[in-house]
Amino acid sequence: MHSVADSGNQVLLLIGRTRSERAETEEHPFGFGPERYFYAFMVAVVLFTVGAAFSCYEGVDRIRHPEKLTSPYVAFAVLGIAILLEGFSLRTAVKESNRSRRGVRWRSFIRRAKAPELPAILLEDVAALSGLLLALIGVALATITHSDRWDGAGSVAIGLLLGCVAVVLATEMKSLLIGESAGSGAEAAIVAAIEADPALSRVIHLRTLHLGPETLLVAAKVAIGGNASASSVVASIDAAERRIRAAVPIAELIYLEPDIYRPARDDLTDPAVRAARRRLRRDVRRPLR
Repeated sequence: MHSVADSGNQVLLLIGRTRSERAETEEHPFGFGPERYFYAFMVAVVLFTVGAAFSCYEGVDRIRHPEKLTSPYVAFAVLGIAILLEGFSLRTAVKESNRSRRGVRWRSFIRRAKAPELPAILLEDVAALSGLLLALIGVALATITHSDRWDGAGSVAIGLLLGCVAVVLATEMKSLLIGESAGSGAEAAIVAAIEADPALSRVIHLRTLHLGPETLLVAAKVAIGGNASASSVVASIDAAERRIRAAVPIAELIYLEPDIYRPARDDLTDPAVRAARRRLRRDVRRPLR
């Protein structure tokens, strides 16, 4: 049953990736990028219901009504082959993830990744390989002790493991569905790109939102001089948009609003305000030469 759920989940991820590539419409002007997050959330639901719930039910039933293991060596052979195949699958997932991970710790990679496929497959493969090892232990204990309840206990352990993975995956996909901002590094690059032009003295407010793994929405309010002409403001904003796209290529949708800076309106939760205050503290601590 877990193999059926695992295979079905890959189909769901493939469907989500395909549907997210559709062009924007009048009803969906920002495109269909979040569909990848929706189908990844469905993967968590399937993993919890079909994988975890069924494994726990089967395990409890086997503990209450144990069945004699008639061919334990066949079970060992099947599990051994499955472990080799699942290990190869996990190796491939790790190899692909390393290209995007770039030295980041695995926990942070799963937590911060904007593309849902790799974290989902990684968690599934780790759970599948761990589940096979638990099944192997359960069958071995049942064979050694001649108590077939160990086989059921192995199924319950697998169900609990899959349940934990499903909860972690659902939590991460829910966060992406609600809408996550760009990382602090990308936001710092956006602020630096805007403020590279002296005509745009600073970023007053900045908001970013992932509409998909490869699509970032950037909305910012930028400070301009009170005597700047409309043509110069337009030219500065157009140049800033080009610099942003050069620094953060996935920033496809950019909306910059010119305004007059007023310190009383600073929002301490805003990444642009935090970046400005860090620069100010750094300048104050810098020794005089």
